[in-house]
Amino acid sequence: MAECVVTFLLNKLATLPQLEQLKLLRGVSGDVEYIRDELERMKAFLRVADAMEESDEELKVWVRQVSDVAYDTEDVLDEFSHHLAVHPQQEWFCGWLDMISFCTPSNWTNRLRIAYKMQGIKSRVINISEGHRRYRYRSDVARQECSSSITTAATNINARNIERRGDALLLDEAELVGINQHKSLLIECLVKGGCGAGLKVVSVVGMGGLGKTTLVKKVYDDIEVRKHFESHMWITVSQSFKTEELLKDMIRQLYDGIRQPVPNSVDMGSSQMLKASIKDFLQQRRYLLILDDVWDLHAWEALKYTLPNSNCDGRVLLTTLNVDTASTACKESHGNVNTLKPLSQEESWTLFCKKTFPAESCPSYLEGISKCILQRCEGLPLAIVAVSGVLSTKDGIDEWESVYRSLGAELEGNNKFDSLKEILLLSYNDLPYYLKSCFLYMSIFPEDYLIRRMRLIRLWMAEGFVEAKGRKTQEEVGEGYLNELVNRSLVQVATRTRNGRVSTCRVHDLLREIIVSQSRGGQNLVAIANEENVRWPEKIRRLAVHKTLENVPQDMVLGQLRSLLMFSLPSGDCIPTLSSGGLRLLKVLDLQGAPLEIIPNEVWNLFNLRYLSLSRTKVKVIPSSIGKLQNLETLDLKHSYVTELPAEILMLHQLRHLLLYRYEKQTSSPFHSTYGFKAPQGMQALSFLQKLCFVDVEEGSGVISEVGHLKQLRKLGIIKLRKEDGMNLCSSIEKLSNLRSLDVTSIQDDEMIDLQCMSSPPRFLQRLWLQGRLEKMPHWISSLDNLVKLRLRWSRLRDDPLVLLQALPSLVELQLRHAYEGESLCFKSAGFLRLNIVHFHKLERLRRVTVEDGAMPRLERLGIFYCKLLEKVPQGIQFLTQLKSLDLAEMPNEFIGKLQDRSGEDYSVIGHIPDVRYTYCVNNEWKQYRL
Repeated sequence: MAECVVTFLLNKLATLPQLEQLKLLRGVSGDVEYIRDELERMKAFLRVADAMEESDEELKVWVRQVSDVAYDTEDVLDEFSHHLAVHPQQEWFCGWLDMISFCTPSNWTNRLRIAYKMQGIKSRVINISEGHRRYRYRSDVARQECSSSITTAATNINARNIERRGDALLLDEAELVGINQHKSLLIECLVKGGCGAGLKVVSVVGMGGLGKTTLVKKVYDDIEVRKHFESHMWITVSQSFKTEELLKDMIRQLYDGIRQPVPNSVDMGSSQMLKASIKDFLQQRRYLLILDDVWDLHAWEALKYTLPNSNCDGRVLLTTLNVDTASTACKESHGNVNTLKPLSQEESWTLFCKKTFPAESCPSYLEGISKCILQRCEGLPLAIVAVSGVLSTKDGIDEWESVYRSLGAELEGNNKFDSLKEILLLSYNDLPYYLKSCFLYMSIFPEDYLIRRMRLIRLWMAEGFVEAKGRKTQEEVGEGYLNELVNRSLVQVATRTRNGRVSTCRVHDLLREIIVSQSRGGQNLVAIANEENVRWPEKIRRLAVHKTLENVPQDMVLGQLRSLLMFSLPSGDCIPTLSSGGLRLLKVLDLQGAPLEIIPNEVWNLFNLRYLSLSRTKVKVIPSSIGKLQNLETLDLKHSYVTELPAEILMLHQLRHLLLYRYEKQTSSPFHSTYGFKAPQGMQALSFLQKLCFVDVEEGSGVISEVGHLKQLRKLGIIKLRKEDGMNLCSSIEKLSNLRSLDVTSIQDDEMIDLQCMSSPPRFLQRLWLQGRLEKMPHWISSLDNLVKLRLRWSRLRDDPLVLLQALPSLVELQLRHAYEGESLCFKSAGFLRLNIVHFHKLERLRRVTVEDGAMPRLERLGIFYCKLLEKVPQGIQFLTQLKSLDLAEMPNEFIGKLQDRSGEDYSVIGHIPDVRYTYCVNNEWKQYRL
């Protein structure tokens, strides 16, 4: 982690615009240069130290010192930047005049204090450098054999990893649980022609500890598989493989298989010669190659041209933690990716009882606590086995409850969990420094917490973990980081959007316990979840409070705190309590859901704040003091009671995300369920804005024109639009070439939304919601090749809207609510080729829906609600062979009666749909049953 901290500081020193003015302070110029140069030198050693510090306490102290001094240097730089912002230099001063202005007596005290701090940091760096020189021998070895030092550590890890994998290979099948179905599927694909002739690749992917190696070994040893293939090879790849060694191992196994000696030329052969030998050997044979523990595509790229793609069946079965590696290797040969899932509750219980109790049966008095402990394992076989090993030696329920309460401490201190920890950390240890920081940061969230994608990315940005690269924005780079963590099986996807992006995610409970421990040591982050007897470090950089402040020491010094996040607090006195400690350097203040009505004045003095969330609070007013937060990038006021922003918001020139809206679903009029805010004039000043939701434009078109100057906007929400402002809005939208999401609502449900005059809509638009009357479908919608989701509400169209929409190549979701006043809709053949979800809601005159053969070939979900005149299910619904669910609500009795008649036509045409449900209301009580 120290490498991450130092790297971020060095990047900051390289880009800090105020650095030259800092050097004007007497003696500081040399101090800054010295600190930077020494940290550059230390950085080169930190990567080696990272691999060695776990077994060297003295080195661990040195690494911590480097991390601390880097943090403290960042504090001084931020303090100086704030000082310059408060006392800016006049633009016309230059040269000596600038220096004279810089050294005026009124500012001298503060600047002298900063100079003294830099000198103190330099002295600490000198002492730390002396500590570095005490490691000169190691450092020299690292420089001369840099790869050797890292490789030695890696080799030790690999050796332990291979030993564990060997243990997995020795497991008796009778000891295994939940493996049979996966085994049968893999054998079916390998042996029975499921992949076709020629070379095919089959992948098994999943997080560490799921049993990928164990599963594949049982497939490899299966009698049917052994008979089908003439040659068999098992290669464990690991992180630090050597291609020549893998090739030689393959040749040895091939010759062992035919009981022939390995040719003498193999030991001296080049890689090309070895590859040619293998290819010749396998040319006319059916062969199976297992590639176990493939970390990335390098191993596959090194071996794939060795394998003949002849008419004889050749199969490669690989295991990997990396989703991209699995899918890319399979894609070339049209092979299969098999994602290994955690065990079910029943399977977990079976495995737990097998491993914990001699009679494989849990005593009744331990059942409750057993299930609580098992829930923490989340179906991970290796975790269940490890926990069972600890519990099998304990008899009393109090001992079991102690293990449950202190599972994090058990993971840290009990050597029976060492194997589990190492496997869970394999992917983490392989991460580059910037991804390590991002991943460790996820330890701030409570256990089982579903983390929203954009909230996480905005927090990463505020912390400085994400930088724009090339033409990619910080948000796009951050999403790439999240996807990489998902691909490496470190982060679990809970839900996805319609176009496949991560919507919410989480970290496995046991992996979270491990990174909480790592974070406490590396980032000085402490997460509190009703914890008692927590060892508080002297300096805390990031603090996450879960549910209570009772265990936070009242005398804690928080002057160096950078992030404060609070989750599910029961009372609103949290800010005054913590403000007394001084939070002047705070970058992140996340009070989402706090019972807060008034924002404490201390918040407006947090000059360094990048991220402020008051989402789901009871706050009603944002004062003019917000103009002091000139570094703010995210202002999240979603689902608060704020309805207007002061003009001082326009001073926040770094603002990227302005989120202010709430939904009131219980209102008398569903049309008016979204509430936004009144924006001050001059919004074009916020030129970095990426998201602006939802702006109330009832009082005029000035803001609408200004929006057109926000060229970086990705998401725009407009409410209370008048018909006469439609042309103005079209003009602004045409200028927003980066727009991805557009949501427009008229002032009343009968007010026309006039968007016909738009000739060049944003070509990257993916999401479009229009709520209000449309005279006709905007013609430009048919040109939106990237449109994924379309919702039309209260449109009251007279003409069939499907005619204009059917050729959209990317459309996945279509929702029509009060959107059409005609009697029939027709989905034409070869139309809506990617459509996955369709909802009809209150199409009150609709009588017939027709689906032609070849329309909507990917449709999985169809919902029809409150369509009171619809006579029957869509004609041609039997053509929708991928349909998984049909949801119906408040439909006519005659309509439902036809579906219930088992001898009727309607019943027969929906027989292929696995899930058909009907929801209805009786005496204000909603009921649902399956048809």
